Amino acid sequence: MGDEHDKLLPIANVGRIMKQILPPTAKISKQAKETMQECASEFVSFVTGEALQKCRMENRKTINGEDICWALASLGLDDCSNAVVMYMNKFREFERERAAMNQVDEEFVDEDVAGPSNRSIKEISFEITRN
Repeated sequence: MGDEHDKLLPIANVGRIMKQILPPTAKISKQAKETMQECASEFVSFVTGEALQKCRMENRKTINGEDICWALASLGLDDCSNAVVMYMNKFREFERERAAMNQVDEEFVDEDVAGPSNRSIKEISFEITRN
């Protein structure tokens, strides 16, 4: 039974996802959460297994997002596949923009504005002992 529980998604996470779609006053029974936990876990295993077969045929050891999208499409879940592709593209664009903003921030950091974080410990300790 311990091994079987290890293969299930955390029930708290499943319950949290279920609550997001329901009205705030709705209640979810423990049995409903457990049933959804088993179904969601089986779905994830099913899609991952399909993606794993593709990776093995290509002599790869790592499953990536494109493999999951391919698996969803190959299982006839084109709508899900398309949604995941759109999400991945938006996420990657967000990450590129965030990296670019961080790079710009680092280029324009002024020591007077940034404070002691850009100075060495010796400089800070010397300044403290001098005052």
